[in-house]
Amino acid sequence: MKEKKAKPIAMDIGISEAQRKKIAAGLSALLADSYTLYLMTHNFHWNVTGPQFNSLHAMFMAQYTEQWNALDIIAERIRALGFPAPGTYKEFVKLASIKEIDGVPKANDMVRHLVAAQEATARTARKLFPIVDEANDQPTADVLTQRIDVHEKTAWMLRSLLEE
Repeated sequence: MKEKKAKPIAMDIGISEAQRKKIAAGLSALLADSYTLYLMTHNFHWNVTGPQFNSLHAMFMAQYTEQWNALDIIAERIRALGFPAPGTYKEFVKLASIKEIDGVPKANDMVRHLVAAQEATARTARKLFPIVDEANDQPTADVLTQRIDVHEKTAWMLRSLLEE
């Protein structure tokens, strides 16, 4: 006997389905950038060398750990809006604005790449604000505000390492 498929329960959270879909798409791009940034930072943590090894190794670990924890927050917000979160490398590559780095750069180049990736992730989050504001979606606005704050502060700290 064929099992009946459960009918989905309608969602009524005060945000239209069209708005939720746009927000989920923007959050999916943010998730893709965030995952790409996480992976880049972890890679650099493993492979950094040179006189700054100790400080960069520890700094990168703190950064990738923070980034890893943020992934769940973003993905769960997508789910709360009623859409599946992307979760494969194939999807992340398609959605991310950050491109992967080939090889193992020198320490200062790692820092430069991370500055650019942190700033790109902040831009991706910021681009979503007009849609979120129009939908009156405070929980997503809160996530975006927190993520932008972290990315801008981290970019500033990384940039400071490159100054003479």
